[in-house]
Amino acid sequence: MREKDPQWFNDAGFWEQFAPVMFDNAHWAEVPVAADAITRLSRFDLYRTEKSIPVSGSFDLRILDICCGFGRISAELARMGYAVTGVDITESYLKTAREEASYENLDIEYINADARDFVRPLFFDAVVNLYISFGYFSDQKDDLLLLRNAYQSLKKGGCIIIETLGKEIAVRDFVEAEWFERAGFTVLTEYEALDSWTFLKNRWILLKDGERLEKTFTQRLYSASELRAILLEAGFDKVEIYGDWDESPYDRKAAKLIAVGRK
Repeated sequence: MREKDPQWFNDAGFWEQFAPVMFDNAHWAEVPVAADAITRLSRFDLYRTEKSIPVSGSFDLRILDICCGFGRISAELARMGYAVTGVDITESYLKTAREEASYENLDIEYINADARDFVRPLFFDAVVNLYISFGYFSDQKDDLLLLRNAYQSLKKGGCIIIETLGKEIAVRDFVEAEWFERAGFTVLTEYEALDSWTFLKNRWILLKDGERLEKTFTQRLYSASELRAILLEAGFDKVEIYGDWDESPYDRKAAKLIAVGRK
């Protein structure tokens, strides 16, 4: 068991207080599109035959959702018939996710763990890490450790799918500050590029009913080529890069950075 890490992402209060802003309705609305893309990019459509569906009605395919949060993608994939394991460090998020899974009788295993510690060799057919939850660690060696854990956890022929904010997109769309209304809060944000765009520093302030919440955190940015390189270093045989869930190219019009590493 890893000792308590003082890094910003281990602040449970931050995740609980800022959840309404980070996980608004727009984020929930895109879940079906992402889930469909995951099954397509994972080539699960090749298994969608009558012979592949056991008596239980589910596919004999297992998916690991790293940094699963409230289980948005986990739940959607389970509804589609896949066996899902979700891993996250925020127990309050997992409690909500477990309640939803129990209510819907979904086949989901939720585990409270640091992604750097979780590995289940040759068990999963796909691993997903979505919603810009890659690059949290201050030491890049920990990013590599997470990817190597994922590689070890995958069966031969499996893949990892990472969806994040590409460095190219961060530079293209950069603003120093902005404000907006979301989930009943007035949200003030400030951004700063650090170490020649190695990191993006974020300062978020939430205002509501005379109360103020503030959090500053820093996330490592990866360009497409850098993300491909670290996936290959982790052991993946091939890496595909896309600019959105529709498998459009990662070019000047890209909406997000999606990397698919195949074992």
